[in-house]
Amino acid sequence: MRRKDKEIRDLEEIEEILRRAFVCRIALCEDDRPYCVPMIYCYKEGAIYLHSAKEGKKLEVLKKNNRICFEVEMDVGLVTEGRPCSWTLRYRSVVGRGKGYIVDDLNEKRKALECMVERFSPVYKYQFTEEELDSVVVIRIEVDELSGKKSE
Repeated sequence: MRRKDKEIRDLEEIEEILRRAFVCRIALCEDDRPYCVPMIYCYKEGAIYLHSAKEGKKLEVLKKNNRICFEVEMDVGLVTEGRPCSWTLRYRSVVGRGKGYIVDDLNEKRKALECMVERFSPVYKYQFTEEELDSVVVIRIEVDELSGKKSE
């Protein structure tokens, strides 16, 4: 990381950002063409779980190359002090890499979806039916690398 003064070294703070940010942007690569998409997600037990439709470009690309880069951010705000070329952003972010796998195990899929529901609505409890579980895809990213950065 170029700006060591902005680096987050505390794994607990990095994991807090992963637990609290709303959107995870994943970047995939098909041949020599990058593909990036924002997704709903949940971070649990060192893995990122993503909710997806059963078909689409990201699944096509993932099946060919399961390496994923991802990014989340929170507490974003524009700091407009001084001249416009000196303006900056305030933020906390995490960038990571890993490998993505389609979750076939219904129990793991159910737990991932329950994690997402609880994350966005902690009081809402829902029991997914097998039909509902079969109607969506859950992708698990097994995280290999994490780095955090903040500007306050």
